[in-house]
Amino acid sequence: MNILTIALRNARKKWVRTLLLLLVFSLGVVSIVSLSFVSRVVGEGLEKKLVSFGANILVSPKSEKLTVSYGGFALGDMLFDVNYLDEADTVRRIDGIGLRKNVSVIAPKLVVMDHVQGTAVALVGVRFEQEKLLKGFWLVEQGVIPGETPEQAAERAAMGSGMHGDAPKAEASAKPAAVAHVPAGAGGLLAGSAAAAKLGLSVGSTVPLGHHTFVVTGILGPTGSEDDNVLLADMDALQKASGHPGKVNFVEVAALCSGCPIDDIVNQISAALPGVEIKTLRGIVEQRMVSVHFVKQLILSVSLVILLTGCSMVGISMLSAVNERKKEIGILRSLGFSRRAVFSIFCAEAAVIGLFAGLAGYLAGYFVSFRILAVLDMEGAGAIAFEPLHLVATALVLALLTSLASLFPAWKAASIEPSEALVTL
Repeated sequence: MNILTIALRNARKKWVRTLLLLLVFSLGVVSIVSLSFVSRVVGEGLEKKLVSFGANILVSPKSEKLTVSYGGFALGDMLFDVNYLDEADTVRRIDGIGLRKNVSVIAPKLVVMDHVQGTAVALVGVRFEQEKLLKGFWLVEQGVIPGETPEQAAERAAMGSGMHGDAPKAEASAKPAAVAHVPAGAGGLLAGSAAAAKLGLSVGSTVPLGHHTFVVTGILGPTGSEDDNVLLADMDALQKASGHPGKVNFVEVAALCSGCPIDDIVNQISAALPGVEIKTLRGIVEQRMVSVHFVKQLILSVSLVILLTGCSMVGISMLSAVNERKKEIGILRSLGFSRRAVFSIFCAEAAVIGLFAGLAGYLAGYFVSFRILAVLDMEGAGAIAFEPLHLVATALVLALLTSLASLFPAWKAASIEPSEALVTL
């Protein structure tokens, strides 16, 4: 008979209490392990969701600008020349940086100034398939997205979001009935709410640009951003109409900042695109990182509270066991067991509970984490890999923690004298 055998027999003898303690502690381990798995992907997943609220890096050509004022009257900024970026080359170079996996969206923009009904307005060429990832808050109040079929528009309306469905196309070849009278080949555009109200535009209105015609196929709901004041057109159609094929004014980049410092991404883009100006929207970056860190710290705090609660329960249970087993302790001491041996028996009992709770809790927590991610709508945010080494490490760490939690009860048991225990009971 050795110390471990005695510990296992005592646990089996009091199997109801042992089972309840194991169950409760295992549930705590399940919570900790599942939250740990979730915290590994929640930062990336949360940041990907935050990407839908705008970019955080702006890539534009360098230009010379002069601020003009005279006699206390400000005349504004004057550009000596308007420079453009080659869209295909710029996107290709950004795609080729080492930290490309930390870049979520690359959205080029072409801005063209024109007059509609005698009022100056900006037409912004965008790649709608990228823009819908960058502007998840867009809602189309009327009409459809350029190139969208009526069935896709109905599905989008049912989902309650303005940018679901297939990506818009340059030509409004599949026009709904509301814009069926528009000539074939006309490019589609979305009108910002303020621009549509100011210009009197509605679904089906035409906007001429040079020898080309654009048709309003949707009105964006108010966003509180610059999108309210512009007309958003398909990039290919606007490049062709403005005489700037393949050219863009700037490129918006949405970078994921949780995996690495954003300065590293900016440095790699600068190296890939020498001679361009790169601006980092620090406010947006810091706000996103604060949100991500807050969630991670919250998960860590909850895990620590659960862990401390579980260890306290083990300590209280072992202390109760010492008071109940004074006679048994006295017999062991009479048989020649030393104080160290009695101390080790109670630590071994707690370690066995922690070991089995760690094994069962880790396995259960691994499967529970998938359910938590599904509830948080982050199933595709990242992969959760089962790692046997982590399973063993978790079980060993839990065994160590429960042993530490039983130090005081074990010390109290070791301090009991044989004569005192046998006389008392």
